[in-house]
Amino acid sequence: MLRLIIFAFLMLPQLVSAAEAAGRVFLDTNKNGLLDGSERGMAGVRVSNGLDVVTTDNEGRYTLPIDEQSIIFLTKPRDHAIPVNGHMLPQFYYIHQPEGSPAGMRYAGITPTGRLPEQINFPLIEREESQQFEAILFADPQPQTQRELDYIRDDVIAELIGTDAAFGMTMGDILYDDLSMFPRYNALIAQIGIPWYNVPGNHEINFEAKNDKNSLETFKKFFGPPYYAFEYADALFVVLDNIDYKGKGEADPGDIRGNGGYEARISRRQLRWLEKELESVDKDRLIFVATHAPLGSEDGNYATDNRESLFRLLSGRPNLYSVAGHTHTTNHVYFGEEDGFDGPGTFHHHVLATVSGSWWSGPFDERGIAISDQRDGTPNGYHILEVDSTDLAVRFKGAGKPAGQQMRIRFDVAHHQLQANGMRDFKAGQLLDGRVSQDELAAASIMVNLFDGGPKSLVSYRINNGEYQPLERTLRKDPYMLEQFVRHKEDKKSFVQATVATHLFEANLQADLLPGVHTVTVRAADEFGRVHHGHAVIEITAGFAGSEKGVHYPSK
Repeated sequence: MLRLIIFAFLMLPQLVSAAEAAGRVFLDTNKNGLLDGSERGMAGVRVSNGLDVVTTDNEGRYTLPIDEQSIIFLTKPRDHAIPVNGHMLPQFYYIHQPEGSPAGMRYAGITPTGRLPEQINFPLIEREESQQFEAILFADPQPQTQRELDYIRDDVIAELIGTDAAFGMTMGDILYDDLSMFPRYNALIAQIGIPWYNVPGNHEINFEAKNDKNSLETFKKFFGPPYYAFEYADALFVVLDNIDYKGKGEADPGDIRGNGGYEARISRRQLRWLEKELESVDKDRLIFVATHAPLGSEDGNYATDNRESLFRLLSGRPNLYSVAGHTHTTNHVYFGEEDGFDGPGTFHHHVLATVSGSWWSGPFDERGIAISDQRDGTPNGYHILEVDSTDLAVRFKGAGKPAGQQMRIRFDVAHHQLQANGMRDFKAGQLLDGRVSQDELAAASIMVNLFDGGPKSLVSYRINNGEYQPLERTLRKDPYMLEQFVRHKEDKKSFVQATVATHLFEANLQADLLPGVHTVTVRAADEFGRVHHGHAVIEITAGFAGSEKGVHYPSK
């Protein structure tokens, strides 16, 4: 008898792991969320447990193995919509966690879900999707206080209400560690009026978790699986979690708050899921990959540890694009063979400008909202994704700024060097303004910060109606931001410093410009070939050079 009990005990994990979830994906014609007798199942829809991927049969049925902590979710097929909750969050998943989240979490996680239902059914609504559409892309809204939620509301959300975009997506760091702000944040985002998808970042972590497995309990409570996919028209959108939490007690030496550290890495479980997911996706479809931490950066300071494994899964696909946030800088990287991507062509990776800019640091405008330019000189804002079948482009939109404002034009006289000790003698902006003497021309340059520019951007300028002259991209800190950070130190968060910009373009000014007022026109073709124009006015004043020429008789 004892031997039978021991045998049964040893077999218990296998019995638990052999549990199965079953249900149907169906067309919800009356939109009540329930599978009614007259409603039919939908075949060929991909459903997953986060590891395995199956497709529904002719009656919309699926079966998947589950364990004690599983999320069953579907990949929304094209030309169909997913029901959303009151906060416009897509409801494409079911969480099975009978015991709920582990005890001891500061912020609420999953409440015990109890016994597994006999059927887990997923409703879909038929909807035609145009191959031409737009989506809103946020990165790092990252409010640290309730007041900073006000900034998001008034600086970004208000101007997006009524957008024609099909959906929106936030690339992580939705909040800044205080996860109790999720309900209010979600309620505000919902006012935009479109379905909103979310990517987990390193500031959505439950820091009391012992390991990565339980680090996103609160994120799961509000948004469901931390990695998933959905189709829209000819595109497949893939969300990946590349924040690997080391766990409480594994402190990062650079983290003064004492939270556990993390590394940028994609788990093997996710990679296996993605491999299965892509097996049913045509090679020529547009694949859009979203992560929080960058896959890589031009200066090499940021990289996802095992990105080569992702590249191998994506190789052979000609229509790829990926986005990330995290760095509070804007960056375009093109991965090739030397990076482990076998092509065809290069894999375009775009680190997006952030909603919070420099973490909502900076002087305040007339609304009381922080003028939070990013540390690379890009205004805080967001991006608009434009898709036409398998082609895409992305455009930057500065929060509260005209859509056409895509650059900042400044003039620099080298001897100023923007030394902090000398700034007191000049008004804000005076060191970089458009008033230059003839004597200073030999050392003066024009600087253009093309906000979403990169290594493929082409920028040129002309004086009045002259010929366009090229500007060269230089990797340096934007002098404009250096001055901002010195003059407004008291309004900046202590950890925020200016950093190298990858979209700053410069050229020496013509030394033979005559005194007078001149129009400067800048023409810039961005990474997608879209052409932008900007204008500035420069005043050349007479200098002292040459005054020593000739004969002069001093008066008594």
